[in-house]
Amino acid sequence: MSTNLKEILKPGAHVVVVGLGKSGVSAVRFLLKLGVKISVSEGGRQENLEGDLVRWLEEKRVFVETGGHTSELLTSADCILVSPGVPLGIAPLAAARKKGILVVGELALAKDFLAAPMVAVTGTNGKSTVTTLIGDLLTGSGKKVFVGGNIGIPLAEYLAGPQDCEAVVLEVSSFQLDSAGEFRPQVGVLLNITPDHLDRYASYGEYVDSKMSLFKNQQPGDVAVINGDDPAIVEWLAKAAEQKSPWPLRSEIRRYSSADRTGMKACLCGTKVRINTTDESDKNIEEYELAGTQLAQAPNTENAMAAILAVRAMGCSPEAIQKSLAGFTPLPHRLALVAVVDGVSYYDDSKATNVGAVFSALAGMKQPVVLIAGGRDKGGGYEMLRPLVQEKVRGMVLIGEAREAIAETFAKITKIAFAEEMGEAVQLARTMAEKGDAVLLSPACASFDMFKSYSHRGEVFSQAVSRLGRQEAQ
Repeated sequence: MSTNLKEILKPGAHVVVVGLGKSGVSAVRFLLKLGVKISVSEGGRQENLEGDLVRWLEEKRVFVETGGHTSELLTSADCILVSPGVPLGIAPLAAARKKGILVVGELALAKDFLAAPMVAVTGTNGKSTVTTLIGDLLTGSGKKVFVGGNIGIPLAEYLAGPQDCEAVVLEVSSFQLDSAGEFRPQVGVLLNITPDHLDRYASYGEYVDSKMSLFKNQQPGDVAVINGDDPAIVEWLAKAAEQKSPWPLRSEIRRYSSADRTGMKACLCGTKVRINTTDESDKNIEEYELAGTQLAQAPNTENAMAAILAVRAMGCSPEAIQKSLAGFTPLPHRLALVAVVDGVSYYDDSKATNVGAVFSALAGMKQPVVLIAGGRDKGGGYEMLRPLVQEKVRGMVLIGEAREAIAETFAKITKIAFAEEMGEAVQLARTMAEKGDAVLLSPACASFDMFKSYSHRGEVFSQAVSRLGRQEAQ
């Protein structure tokens, strides 16, 4: 039975926001507009909260508990809005659900409170790039667009405002989808699924189901844009066809592939994206040229296919799409060329925090690679990289907590060196590399053992490369 959140989130209702990160603060701001009674349950200590935030909550008469989540507070709610960083299995949330209290995340608000049509993008890798690209393509087609979600501004922040956009594009994570309620994007985009966040999921299959749930509430007339090359997605769709999946897919599936294969709505032909508009005749084909754009190298070629299919489903014209593709600039720390020093190209792919992202980066490299990897292990293993490492990697420089585990996986197939910090890693990579090679920072790990974030890690890498360039110039 469908739940109408407008009926639950009425003036006087008690709503508990669990987690006071960016999305939690936006949820409070949204709820203030509704006139409900608001409490906040924050796992961190009060002294770690910003003073301005504490004062603002006091002014708005929002009760805040800190240092953990109590069943007493959560079971007193009429509805709980949970932040994506909070595991859904914790005891206080379980106690609330046992009492019949609705526990949802901010994505669940979209069904009853979002006015504009929506595109939602998920995947283990590439979702920020594709979300941004879809936003650019829609803007280039003359639409006023909100781009946010897991990237940038939370959905609740947009819902709290005037909602003056013609389209909404959201990056959504698996954690957000797990509490998404009846979330239903008109266009859903699933880029890929590779092992990640296995510290939070009981199994890889559970993680796959989480990603596929993007399409769970779609209806006929909605569109699912899906990577037709991804083994995990293909296997899940086969189960759905045999009615063995956890739920059926009701929307129109539009697949894309890097190869020209039967059943694909879009494929890659050289540097062109080719779309079969009817699947019946070569007379009805659209082509989009990626040569000369910053999307001409894998994995951005695949990202471009997904984005083009999504915005065509939203009514954008081929002419406007082609024009906007030419002006797109990829996001920082995603296969960004930092410099060429003494004939060696240095790439910052610090956002590659899992093995699947490194696989995509290596697959797109056309020259031999010296790979800088390592950091905090995320539990997915490194075996899937072995064929590409054997084929393309001249040597590896390993850093961080996971370096021994990575070395054990690849010691017999490539040269290995250890570094204590990023400057040393870049210097060692320089000695391994030959002219024409690429030095690629693509860690396959989280950054938090040595850095504040993946962006901080990328910045330190870029600074080390800059120092290297100055040394060569002297």
